[in-house]
Amino acid sequence: MDQTVLERTDSDPKAAYGARIQRMRDAVALKQPDRVPFYVSSRFWAARRQGMTCEQAMYDGDGLSKATKAMLLEFDPDFYQLPHQQVVVGAPLETLGFKAVKWPGHGVHEDVSFQYLDTEFMSAEEYDEYLTDPTGFTLRKYLPRIADALEPMHVLPDFPAYYHTRVLSLARYFADPGVQKSLKALEKAGQQMEEIAAAAKEFADEMADLGFPLFNLTNASAPFDQIADYFRGSKGAMLDMFRNQDKLLAAMEKARGYTIRSALDVTGGRQDAHVFMPLHWGLDGFMSEEQFKTFYWPPLRSIILELIENGAVPYVFWEGVCDSRLEIIADIPAGKAIYKFESTDIKLAKDVLGDTVCIQGNVPASMLVTGTPDDVDAYCKEIIEYAGKGGGFILDGACGVPDESRYECVAAMAEAARKYGQY
Repeated sequence: MDQTVLERTDSDPKAAYGARIQRMRDAVALKQPDRVPFYVSSRFWAARRQGMTCEQAMYDGDGLSKATKAMLLEFDPDFYQLPHQQVVVGAPLETLGFKAVKWPGHGVHEDVSFQYLDTEFMSAEEYDEYLTDPTGFTLRKYLPRIADALEPMHVLPDFPAYYHTRVLSLARYFADPGVQKSLKALEKAGQQMEEIAAAAKEFADEMADLGFPLFNLTNASAPFDQIADYFRGSKGAMLDMFRNQDKLLAAMEKARGYTIRSALDVTGGRQDAHVFMPLHWGLDGFMSEEQFKTFYWPPLRSIILELIENGAVPYVFWEGVCDSRLEIIADIPAGKAIYKFESTDIKLAKDVLGDTVCIQGNVPASMLVTGTPDDVDAYCKEIIEYAGKGGGFILDGACGVPDESRYECVAAMAEAARKYGQY
């Protein structure tokens, strides 16, 4: 696969960009496009292919940009995921002394991916404090617990108590040496993130000039996942479904509100504003159907509906196996969202959801890592012919392109989109 995208498409970049945008819009709207769209996302695979370690990728934005560009030019996807603000974050993580993940060279080997730590950062007894004042709890409890540099912020007071001239007394807290140290760390991390964001925008603009649209504009989470992943931990959230049901539901309602506001602040009514929503705990193996209907789906559905009402496109990644959820999650407006599936039966998903939502997936990660090009080709042919029938399907790896994927298998997936995807 040594041809450039322009040689393969025989088109100028502007025309290629427009064709890809239309292909994506047709797929989302459940219309039949000219061919099945192909999407590619890579965390560290592209960088490793260019000789970088995972640690180098987390600190070298220019290197990651060059590696990602090479991948896009070679595999010619219809759209892609911008990797910078997920990968090139080693410097700000280090600045803050972030404790909620381990990253290459900082807790894990220099050439393996970062690792999420399942940790309780809010106890069950602190629900009331969080529900009364989420912002205050975040400033005084949550932030000091997730980052070493922010630990001194625990001394900050109850801000609403400092009104009118009492703000002068409030100012004294910011003279605290520890708080000043925290603020300086936040300033430095903020500057680092600004540099990363600028590099990401520059890369996205360059790729747009070459004919490649960016797919997702921002991220959001299911309210249950926010509480389970980042506050209570998996064990705490599981127990809360039995011991603290009302408080868990109330906390999720808080999360639902600020999740919607945060996402819409970014999308701003822009066309083709995909909001990526990776889901973690709604899968078949964690909670019962009744628990899913009580705790997981209602607040998530509310976010999906409000995003749609505001012109955004929810791009929901159902991780794990979600076969038993398909009938339930069909309850959204038709032709307005994308459901990506990792291990769910893609044929069953097409049968149940084909008239409701665009389906994306799902070449298995294990196949891309340990399979053969023939395995990948046969699998892609099968799912394209079934799930791609009539439109409403996007070809993708079940987990994007895993870091350890065989080059030949990724190439076979990209080629299969062109070989079998024509309507």
